[in-house]
Formats: sequence, structure tokens, C-alpha cells
Amino acid sequence: MRVIINSIEELPDLAAKITKAYSNKVIAFYGEMSAGKTTFIKYLCQELGVDPSLVNSPTYSMVNEYETRGDQLIFHFDFYRIKDENEAYDMGYENYFYSNHYCFIEWPEKITNLLPEKLLRIHIESEANMRIFTIEEIKS
Repeated sequence: MRVIINSIEELPDLAAKITKAYSNKVIAFYGEMSAGKTTFIKYLCQELGVDPSLVNSPTYSMVNEYETRGDQLIFHFDFYRIKDENEAYDMGYENYFYSNHYCFIEWPEKITNLLPEKLLRIHIESEANMRIFTIEEIKS
């Protein structure tokens, strides 16, 4: 699925569509710095019942944990700063990725070999005053 977003006001609708259309709870976000990965994750979290003011990039902590109104957990990862996949092993990534909780992963290209076989890939491209979202379900 390919979606063109011309305004930030369109993001809540896209977040709602994604949470309803796809059952994968592990979502990998691809895009350049400032493409809008964290911003879109805020809208996904809001759609799932998290106060969006609590959502921020876990660049320095590597993972943030959010709780929904329904007491479900969401794990938000940012692997931008890791040097190699061993750092993800050290944090126990598999306990998160295979927990059946939502896992939103920024910079998944840093841990390609560790990603689950089933996941949702969201590529965000920035062009002029718009964002192009390409959503691909991987069911290996």
C-alpha cells in the first residue's frame, strides 16, 4: 500500500487504517533522519490508547515502554546509535519482539538479521511538503 500524506492532520487516519488493516505487531520504520518516523509512531500510539505527550524518541535509552488505556504494552525502539547487533542481544531484544506486544522499531536496518520473519515495514519518504508512506506486510 502506498499513501501520500500532504498534511500532519492526515496522520491520525493513516494510523487508524494501519492498526485495523494489519495484525502484525512488530512494525519496522524506515526513512531518513527527520522523515517523520517518531511523529507517526506518536499517532499510532495515540490510536492504540497512549497519551501522545508521553511518546518520544528513545534515541539515548534505545527503548521506551508505553502503556495503553487497556493495560497493553507498546515498546518503541531506536537503534540509530548502536554499533552492532550485539547491543540488541545485550538488551534482550527477543523478549520484546516475540512478546506479542506492539514493537515499533526505528532504524531497523541496524539490526536486519534480528528482525522477526513476520512484520510490517513502513517506509517514509520526504518530498517537498509531503510524505510518501509505503506499507509492506512481510509474512515469510
